[in-house]
Amino acid sequence: MIYLKNHITSVVLDFILENQDSFLNYLEINIIIKEISGVNNFFDTQEEVTRLLTEIRTDSCIISSLDRREYGDFQTNSTLASQVVEYISKKNEKIEFVLEPTCGKGNFLLACILQFKQLKKIVGVEIYKPYIWYTKFRLLDYYLKNPNCLKPEIDIIHGNAFEFDYNTLANSTRYLTTLVIGNPPWITNSELGLLESENLPRKSNFKKYTGVDAMTGKGNFDISEYISYILLKCFEGHDGVFAFLIKNSVAKNLIHDQKINHFRIGYLEKLLIDSKKEFNVSVNACLFFAYLNAEPNQTCMALDFYTRKLNAKFGWYQDKFVNSIDDYKKSSVVDGKSIFVWRSGVKHDCAKVMELKQENGYFLNGLGEEVELETDLVYGLLKSSDLKVIRTSIFRKLTIITQSKVGQDTGYIQEKYPLTYAYLYDHKAFFEKRKSSIYKSKPYFSIFGIGNYSFANYKVAISGLYKSTHFTLISPNNNKPIMLDDTCYFIGFENMKMAQVAHFLVNSDLVQRFLKSIIFFDSKRSINKDILMRIDFHKVFENADFEVAKQKIDDLKRKHWNAFEKMIKEN
Repeated sequence: MIYLKNHITSVVLDFILENQDSFLNYLEINIIIKEISGVNNFFDTQEEVTRLLTEIRTDSCIISSLDRREYGDFQTNSTLASQVVEYISKKNEKIEFVLEPTCGKGNFLLACILQFKQLKKIVGVEIYKPYIWYTKFRLLDYYLKNPNCLKPEIDIIHGNAFEFDYNTLANSTRYLTTLVIGNPPWITNSELGLLESENLPRKSNFKKYTGVDAMTGKGNFDISEYISYILLKCFEGHDGVFAFLIKNSVAKNLIHDQKINHFRIGYLEKLLIDSKKEFNVSVNACLFFAYLNAEPNQTCMALDFYTRKLNAKFGWYQDKFVNSIDDYKKSSVVDGKSIFVWRSGVKHDCAKVMELKQENGYFLNGLGEEVELETDLVYGLLKSSDLKVIRTSIFRKLTIITQSKVGQDTGYIQEKYPLTYAYLYDHKAFFEKRKSSIYKSKPYFSIFGIGNYSFANYKVAISGLYKSTHFTLISPNNNKPIMLDDTCYFIGFENMKMAQVAHFLVNSDLVQRFLKSIIFFDSKRSINKDILMRIDFHKVFENADFEVAKQKIDDLKRKHWNAFEKMIKEN
């Protein structure tokens, strides 16, 4: 049992001292506290009571630090909790039962007691024992100060949110207007596993993934998504409200999976919050709000929590899952399949050796070494951060390209480029330390993301890291193509005018609106090959205007425009 001294206010301390005799029997003091506050089973054992009295008499306290990361613990401050509950009350002021599966320090529960005047029952579950006591003492303090206030039946339970018996609770409260509220952990099961945490759900493929998906990254999920899924499944038939503070990506997944789950939730809202302000963390997060026992809905309104300003409506539309339904309606004409194959750039996982700068006639590697190399295998390199301009033919870094296609034998380097081979061989330990399995059983100094397409002179490229749909036109430098790293995506051309037309098309208002309608920028890698391959260049070209293109592209002739049209029709 762990207490923090500041959990016990002077009012609670006076109460304890005045009732010391009753504390000799924990069952007796539990009855007294129940009458005062509505809290059931305040103490579980006599040992807990004795420990409390000893600590108070000796003026001692035990301070326990919490690994917030292990518990995914970002406590909701009182102001935000009150704002959330006030918003809920405007939607449904007749809440009778409140469940919080990770109640923490009790800010939501206190806010509910203050806001809802018809409360009959409260259940809070919390795995971290010091928070249990913090919440219980706060409740006791509140009711000692406000003895005439409504006292619902309250259970603050020390338990694991993943294993709690929600079905029994749901059955016993099915006729009460329900609020399921909370701020479940903002962490994934894989992250908890790496921390060797015991605060994990049982092994469960709750999304019913099959085959490879179940064994790879798609088997990773947010803890808050798991808890949301379990609670929606148990309480979807209750009249009431579901309101969770969760990451935007979790809200997106809940709406996406509605197509399969058909939970009885409707009037869905994602109210965006400032997590830096509220929790001092850089995470895109929201209040996810839904009416329970409603006609199942597969679309959700995205609003600003503080201003209620509407940002977009997202979800399923015409069998497509989109970020902005309104924008998609206006741009869906170009949703199809790209005739050009979008590629990612070069991957080597050995930057200190493979990436160079050129200074004073020498190449300088990431180890600070001056290196002498033949220039044939050295190419200019652009990264995501270099793609903020409209067009470029310059670069900050260079890279060694050891293969022209994946798996090519690299033995030729020793014969044709002895200086380059000697340099690579001297640093082979760095290559051997590469952890990715893609390099196993491959030739020495292998790279990936390489093929004939990599050597195209002109490229239309986009960053896969940044939240921007801007495309850059890349031209060769000294008649040598420039490479991109694996954070970028591109299509390649040998003809400059063809590249310029493609560049104009993907930066057009129509394509930009389309991309913004389908990209969820809260995702880790929101821009990817699957997204880009949906750009139908036939449709984009049909909706483009030659006269507008002429204003954007220097010396563009009708013959160039027609040549591009012919190229896409033949592919």
